[in-house]
Amino acid sequence: MNWTAANPAARALDGRAERRSVRMDGHVMLAGGITHEITVTDLSYEGCGIETNAPLEPGQAIKLSVLRRGALDAEVRWVKDGKAGLGFPIKTETPAQPRKSERVSVAAEVWLRRMGKNAYQCRVFDLSPDGCKAEMIERPLVGERAVIRFAGIEPLEVQVRWVEGPQAGLSFERSFHPAVFELLIARLR
Repeated sequence: MNWTAANPAARALDGRAERRSVRMDGHVMLAGGITHEITVTDLSYEGCGIETNAPLEPGQAIKLSVLRRGALDAEVRWVKDGKAGLGFPIKTETPAQPRKSERVSVAAEVWLRRMGKNAYQCRVFDLSPDGCKAEMIERPLVGERAVIRFAGIEPLEVQVRWVEGPQAGLSFERSFHPAVFELLIARLR
């Protein structure tokens, strides 16, 4: 077990996100489809802690399934005394695709709401009729959907295309009409 796992003050020094205490039952699926019961004891966007008697090894790729919450890929980071730390692999990009249109440099505050979460303000950069780059408070997952709202315009559904640190590339489900886009750019500048 690494020394920061037992020392909350050290977590801030190693950059690990604060984990929230939880108690959720679930399973881990090992190679060959073998499943073992687990209890998730703490959780963050980057990983979780579990209690289990499963034969886990650091570096092992597993599938974590929490009842009524779905399943996701995870990697065992550490194992000790019936407990383990799991990391969630972060997909930081999708295959490169040419942009449909050029981006315009802006710096604007917008409202963003990830599905199932509260709305919060975030900054948007490099806007085009088809998407933008946003600075997110919470790290989203590639492929995740959200709703973004520019002042004076109806909310738009977006899809996360890439994530790099606190920034994410968002693709609008519906492109802006060129005239509306020009008015929006004029207002944001």
